[in-house]
Amino acid sequence: MFAVLGILLSMLLGCSGTPSGQSADGRQEIEFWTMQLQPDFTDYFNTLIAEFESDNPDLAVRWVDVPWSDMQSKILTAVSAGTAPDVVNLNPDFALQLAGRNAWLDLNEQVPEEIQQQYLSKIWRANSLNGQSFALPWYLTTSITISNTAILEEAGISTPPSTFEELATVAAQVRERTGKHAFFATFVPEDSAEVLQSLVKMGVQLVDEQGQAAFNTPAGRTAFDYWVTLYKDGLLPREALTQGHRRAIELYQSGDVALLSTGPQFLSTIATNAPAIAATSIATPQITGTTGAKNVSVMNLVVPRNTDNPEAAVKFALFVTNDANQLTFAKAANVLPSTVASLEDSYFTDVAADAAPADLARTVSASQMGEAEVLLPPLEDIKVLQKIIYENLQAAMLDQKTVEQAIADAEQAWNQR
Repeated sequence: MFAVLGILLSMLLGCSGTPSGQSADGRQEIEFWTMQLQPDFTDYFNTLIAEFESDNPDLAVRWVDVPWSDMQSKILTAVSAGTAPDVVNLNPDFALQLAGRNAWLDLNEQVPEEIQQQYLSKIWRANSLNGQSFALPWYLTTSITISNTAILEEAGISTPPSTFEELATVAAQVRERTGKHAFFATFVPEDSAEVLQSLVKMGVQLVDEQGQAAFNTPAGRTAFDYWVTLYKDGLLPREALTQGHRRAIELYQSGDVALLSTGPQFLSTIATNAPAIAATSIATPQITGTTGAKNVSVMNLVVPRNTDNPEAAVKFALFVTNDANQLTFAKAANVLPSTVASLEDSYFTDVAADAAPADLARTVSASQMGEAEVLLPPLEDIKVLQKIIYENLQAAMLDQKTVEQAIADAEQAWNQR
């Protein structure tokens, strides 16, 4: 994959800019790609585009919605061929891969400082590489902890855990008194990055400024030992090594685990699939470590460097992500906005005590944004690092390696990749 990416992106350097687009009536056209937002949000975007075109009569927007599974290959092909759209909705991992090859416009040169400050500062910084801002933050999601109070009460626990230290204690108590597990975390390399993020929450630096492994430290060994010990002590389900986050949802809905780390929208899913479980479920903040940090996922808008319409493209991207439009979209899509003013709206702060669980979960999710940040470093091959760490954690869990050997092997594998 990375070899192909390098070959195709090297072609980009020799390509001319994106051909100027014109609409049928002669207006300058902005081509806008999103990821799998039709048909649920077709009305929203049609209204949004109509408002933008009304305010900018010399501009037209052509909206193209791309299936999630096709976006990476389509944008890679378009960028390498010099036919990329003017504004693209991408997830940070892939946007970052192309940012490392200078595919995107540097928005520090296009967006005034006072407008940059309208976005959450930690989120804006997460879209930076080598001093350049390669994307505008758009919508956000951050996980919460959904807690089955019936299982916790059966185990004699009145308050859900908020830290990993508390989680270990709760895990032992739930296992001893109920025979169930407190939670499920996956160590499948291709699945959730939750465990990798947990290391950062525990104060572990994953890589140094040169991109070399920085996790073989006392803090790193403590974090490795935390997960290995939980598994060896039977406090994690055995399938944690073979099944992904979907299994965590299944186990929670069946009443076999007490805690679920997931997005707040899953409370509605649980209410549909397992109403008896939903009736005893409450939303609490993300579990964190010594740093107090909480993770957030970001969806971005990028502008290809070779667009012929940089000013118009940036203008539209800023319109999509302004306070008013972010608030409207966040309400429609059950996500969080990335601007300070929209997040301060009463929709995210004031909910009645007897509101629906999903509404209460929204306020819990939004309340975390003060501490929330993108925890994983901006690495093109972050999934490679996850795979190396997870595989060595698994080896230690299965007594194939000591914790010390596992972390040393992970360090060596990363540095010699």
